[in-house]
Amino acid sequence: MHKTQSEKLHYHQLWLVIGLSIVCLVIYLSLTTSGVPSMGGLLNDKVSHALGYFGLMLWFTQLFRKNTTRTVLACLFVAMGITLEFLQAYGGVRVYEIADMVANITGVILGWFAAALGLDRILQWLEHNWLHKP
Repeated sequence: MHKTQSEKLHYHQLWLVIGLSIVCLVIYLSLTTSGVPSMGGLLNDKVSHALGYFGLMLWFTQLFRKNTTRTVLACLFVAMGITLEFLQAYGGVRVYEIADMVANITGVILGWFAAALGLDRILQWLEHNWLHKP
């Protein structure tokens, strides 16, 4: 699917920088001693993982609309989630958990499905209704 003129994001570069910054934040939070503040409980931790990767996938599906590119992004985010868990195991500071990997992958998949359901147009809507006034 190719973008029509009305589908192009006027602030694509800005959205990309923000997205890459979020990726860096996820990496940092995954490898620091404190990680993401938790309100308690194992389930909350897994929900946080899933929501984080859901957000990453959904954010980038708005910037890259081709299915092949989205497939590459999904694979990269899955690889990132798995790699970060292994790094946690070797870092001696954080805990390695297969359940975290599953939660990360679940978030990626849910983000992809949310995009397929039309949520991949949030930034487009934001630009059209709030930011871009021709």
